[in-house]
Amino acid sequence: MIALIQRVSSARVQIAGQVVGEIGAGLLAFIGVTPADTDENAEKLVSRMLKYRIFADEAGKMNLNLQQIAGGLLLVPQFTLAADTRHGLRPGFSTAAPPEQGERLFDVAVRAARALHTQVATGRFGADMQVSLVNDGPVTFWLEN
Repeated sequence: MIALIQRVSSARVQIAGQVVGEIGAGLLAFIGVTPADTDENAEKLVSRMLKYRIFADEAGKMNLNLQQIAGGLLLVPQFTLAADTRHGLRPGFSTAAPPEQGERLFDVAVRAARALHTQVATGRFGADMQVSLVNDGPVTFWLEN
């Protein structure tokens, strides 16, 4: 699985003009699924995101994780993260999981996040979403599991 995580001051997801997920300070995580991914991959990736130290401590160093700052987590499914972009001028999607697998594993990730963290919001799998964010830093990392 792939997570593109961004440290944010705020983030929200809208569908057809309605806010479906919103957080204040915390992490926005775009989640991509590949055909080889499993439930275990989803759970490990969530655990890693929650413990990834990208928030400043009192000395201004990236030493704190999302749980330590009690920040929000916004999970957004994004199958395009698994695209094959190595050649040509158009992405290929044979490297992304089929929709049924992608949705199931995104749901596994959401359940794992909610079991470990209190502030979890989500986008909706397969929906046309508009994502707004204020990237804090900017700080953005690509995690793979």
